[in-house]
Amino acid sequence: MPRMSRFRFRPRSAKERSPVAVALVGLLVLALLGIAAYKADALPFVGGGTTYRADFTEAAGLDEGDEVRIAGVKVGEVTAVALAGARVRVDFKVRDAWIGDSSTVAIAIKTLLGDKYLAVDPLGTRGQDPAEPIPSSRTTSPFDVTQAFNGLGETIGKIDTEKLAESFRTITDTFKDSPPNVRNAATGLSALSRSVSERDAQLAELLKGSKQLTRTLDGKKSSFELLLEDGNDLLGEIRARRDAIHALLTGTKSLGIQLGGVVQDNKRQLKPTLDALGKVTAVLLKNRKQLDRTLALAGPYYRLVGNTLGNGRWFDTYVCGLVPRNYLPAGTPPDTGCMPPKPTAKGGGS
Repeated sequence: MPRMSRFRFRPRSAKERSPVAVALVGLLVLALLGIAAYKADALPFVGGGTTYRADFTEAAGLDEGDEVRIAGVKVGEVTAVALAGARVRVDFKVRDAWIGDSSTVAIAIKTLLGDKYLAVDPLGTRGQDPAEPIPSSRTTSPFDVTQAFNGLGETIGKIDTEKLAESFRTITDTFKDSPPNVRNAATGLSALSRSVSERDAQLAELLKGSKQLTRTLDGKKSSFELLLEDGNDLLGEIRARRDAIHALLTGTKSLGIQLGGVVQDNKRQLKPTLDALGKVTAVLLKNRKQLDRTLALAGPYYRLVGNTLGNGRWFDTYVCGLVPRNYLPAGTPPDTGCMPPKPTAKGGGS
């Protein structure tokens, strides 16, 4: 009966494997690890957290990435802000926190520069269904100053000042037989009504100006937002520079301590050198006048030396009286004295 041979699996060594395949697999693994690290917050077992939705009447400057807080403690962040019909739907992720089915959500102001955050008040007996948005009846947006001014102007503009004055006069007549305190109050109301009636035109002009102001502010809203964003960038840059300046000051302090230690350690070696330097300084101060005179005389001397050597690699100078006059042609200048020849119009000496 023939014997059956046993099949044994022998793994390939590193030399037998294809280096191209190994490199491709390694690059794929590194890419997956990079994506996982970048999206760590979105991983179910690493990032964690539950995403909820809430409907608001307006976004009020809330942006993606803003904080979500419960009782002032950060528990998550806003993941999306988008329109959902006539409402603004905000998606936010919460970690390690319970959100009830009666919870309220408000857009709150974080800083004076306009930063916002989402404030959640967890209420209810059961947990909030993440698939069910929190309705706008349980959400709150910040107060809109522009809308408030517009509403105030429209409301006051509808007041009939004549009827208001007549009402105040009627009240005054009604309480004229009342005790002095009540009568004084009614008199004051009457005076107020007369003032309002007399200044009807001024009040109308004031309200008109306030409406124009609110329209102007509303038109410049984008400029204000840009200014606030630039302010945020400026504060961020100052914050970043603050660390650098702190490191510089700390390093300077450490350098001063080290230099002080070096001087203290080498005090004996430095003392003779400093004493000698002090003596040299004293000698220089004692002979300051002579040094000043030497420097004053050295200036013209070096100027003449420069003129002599400045035309080339030779000495260019004039020595008076080097050739006796009886060796020179008759009429050669100068007739008397000793002076160098002057160049003629052609550039030669005369």
